[in-house]
Amino acid sequence: MAKQELRVPARYYMRLQEVLGRQGIDMRDLLRGLSLPLAALEEPDATLYFSQVEQLIARAVQAYGRSDLGFELGKLLTVSAHSIVGFGMLSSPTAEHALHFVARYFRLVMPSFRMRYASGPDHGELLFTPTVAMGHQCLSFHLETIAMAALRDVQDMVGSRPPCRIYLSIAEPPHLQRYTRLRDVQCFFGVDRGPSVRLLFNCDFRSFSMSTADTNALKVAEERCRELARQVAGVRQFADWVAMTLREVGDGVPSLAELAGALNLSTRTLNRYLEREGTSYRELAGRIQHELACERLAAGTLSITEIAYSLGFRDTANFTRAFRSRAGCSPRDYRAGLAGKTDSLPAR
Repeated sequence: MAKQELRVPARYYMRLQEVLGRQGIDMRDLLRGLSLPLAALEEPDATLYFSQVEQLIARAVQAYGRSDLGFELGKLLTVSAHSIVGFGMLSSPTAEHALHFVARYFRLVMPSFRMRYASGPDHGELLFTPTVAMGHQCLSFHLETIAMAALRDVQDMVGSRPPCRIYLSIAEPPHLQRYTRLRDVQCFFGVDRGPSVRLLFNCDFRSFSMSTADTNALKVAEERCRELARQVAGVRQFADWVAMTLREVGDGVPSLAELAGALNLSTRTLNRYLEREGTSYRELAGRIQHELACERLAAGTLSITEIAYSLGFRDTANFTRAFRSRAGCSPRDYRAGLAGKTDSLPAR
């Protein structure tokens, strides 16, 4: 059966025109290379296949020549940028209600991610996790865009920026100083199990009334969002998502239960979905572990023991046995073979 590809709103990616334009980069040139017409994508309901999004981001990052493209884009995205969902947020009685509203209909905002919102008397927590597989560059771009957009949304709703901690699963970016300069914000990188961005605000969002609250408008927005949500096809390739998550975690391997929990599924259900796609958690974990082992052996910065522990093995013997079953040689011999190939290259 052919894979059904996810389509996502084009509106956020079209805002890249503003960021790229500051550097004299014409968005039309990037789109032309992908055979995408600018005029059609500027229509309010225009969509892109997610594979087109990945290609567009890769081209945009290369043309921009800097690492903070997602950071810059996120700063531009206000509540009103979220179309009918943003209208519902602005019509909500409180910021708390608005955050629950956007979490409920986040598939209409960015179908490639899921949002969860939880709160208490002195805090509000926003968690965003990908629902589809994507490359590391694309993932980093989206996590940074979402983090900055969420900060902007909260500031727009409450009139100021409450103290906040941001936890991103990606490593510290080259533009780390952009984050350290954010007022009342602490940022932590390389944290959490699995690809995600989490924002923890030190405030009670229930105490912030919305100046634009409108009961009738909220009812209209709710009905429209409910109707649109029913029309959105749930396109998800579980094997690709599991493989991406296993790779992005980096240290150790998330268990099947942890992965299922992230998807709000039982382990049995996730197993069944993987079987339908012709694979299993064991096969995916073994393959990704081996790929990461090969990459780390080639990098030469970690000892074999350190690599074994970083991949979740209890000892070097178990790691060696697993590696040999896939590569046909020990990790030590594999690394030595790579060194031999490098030494045999002709001098330039």
